[in-house]
Amino acid sequence: MIRISGLSFKYEGGREEALKNIDITVRRGDFLGVIGSSGAGKTTLLHAINGIIPHHFHGDYYGSVKVNGSDTVDNKPEQLAGTVGSVRQDFESQMVSSVVEDEILFGLENFSVPRGEIEKRLTDALDKTGIRNLRERNIATLSGGQKQKVAISAIIALMPDVLVLDEPTGELDPQSSRQIFRLLRDLNEKHGITIIVVEQKIMLLCEFARSLAVMDRGKIILEGPVADVLKSSRQMESAGVNCPRVVTLADRLKDENLYMGPVPVNIPEAEKMVRSITL
Repeated sequence: MIRISGLSFKYEGGREEALKNIDITVRRGDFLGVIGSSGAGKTTLLHAINGIIPHHFHGDYYGSVKVNGSDTVDNKPEQLAGTVGSVRQDFESQMVSSVVEDEILFGLENFSVPRGEIEKRLTDALDKTGIRNLRERNIATLSGGQKQKVAISAIIALMPDVLVLDEPTGELDPQSSRQIFRLLRDLNEKHGITIIVVEQKIMLLCEFARSLAVMDRGKIILEGPVADVLKSSRQMESAGVNCPRVVTLADRLKDENLYMGPVPVNIPEAEKMVRSITL
């Protein structure tokens, strides 16, 4: 699906490389969470996947990013948009219409979707995000979570194979954040869309993502299934990533030789861990 090989990039005029020799494969149907401290290179990595780098942000570019076998250097973001759909951190800035329906229609019409398919794609996208009742609403009257769903609807109406999102819950409350991640899980599990999401709320990633990539100063220092990555919690913390409290608890219990089992990634698993301890 996505193969990144030896990717390094330094922004034009930049003093240091934003990405340093990145090697990672994202398989079809994966749900990958990307995490790291500010300036670790997370957004730059997404820009390399959707083609914004090197076509819109220029600089020193080495290595390759291939999506379905095609090198992004040879395909501009507009050409990749049918395969890789993107929702930026400032998702409102990518909206071009004032009404929900028009926002979704804009992409469908500009990507020359056959007229006979447009209505079905529009309603399917609204149904998948659960906002069919907002079809005729003015976007300015919506909540932050609703606007986020409109941005996602506009992208998935194009039926991309991959959806990349940059901190989609950054300004949302816990309930709305979980709502967005439940939506992403449904898109991944029920509709086969590969998800790549940059997120700072690691508990959400541990609950919903299948795999994690931890970035530090332009490098991927850890990558793999969530439970495997969390085994290196101390390395994550040294990179500025706060691990879930259940992981910290497991580490302390292991230090005291009270628990030697798998690292819990959520509250139910933590409860099972605690109940397994005999003093």
